[in-house]
Amino acid sequence: MSTPTSLPVLQGKATVAMPLEKAFAFFTESFGSWWPAAYHIGQAEMADAIIEPRVGGRWFERGVDGSECDWGRVLTWEPPHRLVVTWQINGHWQYDPDPAHASEIEFLFTAEGPEQTGLTLEHRHLDRLVEGKAIHDTIVERGGGWSTVLEMFAKAAEAHG
Repeated sequence: MSTPTSLPVLQGKATVAMPLEKAFAFFTESFGSWWPAAYHIGQAEMADAIIEPRVGGRWFERGVDGSECDWGRVLTWEPPHRLVVTWQINGHWQYDPDPAHASEIEFLFTAEGPEQTGLTLEHRHLDRLVEGKAIHDTIVERGGGWSTVLEMFAKAAEAHG
């Protein structure tokens, strides 16, 4: 019996011109203000994206019609340094409620100076997802993958001040 090939870990990084605590707070509290609205899986257009600030909290989108669509759960909540969430979106771009099918995304925030924060991301265990290769390939093909999304965050954070 053959075992499935493990998919490579996806990574991303960005530097934000904002102090550590403020960068973490803006990332988590204003997630929907910088997350690209086109990157949603719900039926309705996305009005907001939300990370509930606690272990076990939801990571989800809210549609313009008020509907909600989960993306995953918060596994680790360690402000202002670390956030780990499950990614429960399968290769068909649908929410999968089975936690055994979840990949994980870890966000690490590191002070690089009094007014500068480094943010790194590691998206791992994509092989757990149903059709995980499709997710992996799409993220890689979308103009630089996760680094592109993190750069959007950095630009929004700097504009926010």
